[in-house]
Amino acid sequence: MAIYKRGDIWWYEFVFQGQRIRESTNTSNKEIAGRAERERRRALELGASGLTEKKQPQLFSVAAKRWLETNSAHWSASNTRIEKYNVEHLLPHFGKLLLTDVSADSISRYQAKRKKDEASNRTINMEVGTLRAIMRKHRLWANIQPDVRMLKARQDIGRALSEDEQHRLLTACKKSRSRSLYPAVLLSLHTGLRNGELRLLRWRQIDLIERTLEVGKSKTVGGEGRLVPLSQAATLCLQEWRSQFPDVEPAHYVFPSERYGLDSFEDGQCLPYEIQPDKPIGSWKVAWTAARTTAKVSCRWHDMRHTFVSAMAEGQASDATIMALAGHLSRKMMEKYSHTRNEAKRAAIAILDQGKEKNPAGSPQNPPQ
Repeated sequence: MAIYKRGDIWWYEFVFQGQRIRESTNTSNKEIAGRAERERRRALELGASGLTEKKQPQLFSVAAKRWLETNSAHWSASNTRIEKYNVEHLLPHFGKLLLTDVSADSISRYQAKRKKDEASNRTINMEVGTLRAIMRKHRLWANIQPDVRMLKARQDIGRALSEDEQHRLLTACKKSRSRSLYPAVLLSLHTGLRNGELRLLRWRQIDLIERTLEVGKSKTVGGEGRLVPLSQAATLCLQEWRSQFPDVEPAHYVFPSERYGLDSFEDGQCLPYEIQPDKPIGSWKVAWTAARTTAKVSCRWHDMRHTFVSAMAEGQASDATIMALAGHLSRKMMEKYSHTRNEAKRAAIAILDQGKEKNPAGSPQNPPQ
């Protein structure tokens, strides 16, 4: 046994097939260090012989925790939050099972239970996708993949809000306890920014003189750094919003983290406290849900992006212009907006037909040439 101490930690050193192996055991216990050295030798010998040591089966709960710890460093904050949320739903059903005991039948039962809980098919598919990733890491998914069926999810790509819906929504947002909801929703409708792009927006990215907004971190490469002109309504809204932060700095977030509570009421108004300008707002979810309910508008936040792009399409903007403003559009989305633009063209051409109905060609008032 070739172990020795460096400070309080034991190390081992030995030669294997002409290669010197010198590694820390990360322990101050000599007995454990000796076992670590023997296990390392054994692993090398098995590998050199083309053999692999059969791993002990792992509980799904343990595998899921390790999978999150391993991958979270490579994910965005939103992706990490989604995956953790998915795992939380998976654990009550699969947590006490060994990975080897997860079967296509158990997944089908999980899907049925989640549907009974009124979860959407898309949400359930995302959760099963997380389970699939964990199983793949342990090379177990291929065994059950042929018998696993994903649920049929809606393939729609959102909708544009009508002018009346926009008006009702903005009116409800103005009355929201969250003072940042109204400027955030109006800015979303007038710029087409994604929720994440809007939430992480800093004042240095906005030029109120030139009336432009430069997008920072984005979901797509094409979206990052794009310049979006600001409408007059968006500019005035941002000017009023900025006036509420007298000590604003370029690095501060446009929508900072802040809290509201019973102790912050003044003259019937709910005032914010614990404002942290160097930290972005976490989410508008609660305020957004309440505003939609008040306005009686059924939509997603992302539908405001569709509303913006649809308005550009109806205004006869070219595909290249729309894509430059939006940062990225899928082929399916472009087909939808191209259809919207063509409908507007047909409506314009229809005027000619209306004129012919009143004064058809060949009539005495308009004889053929």
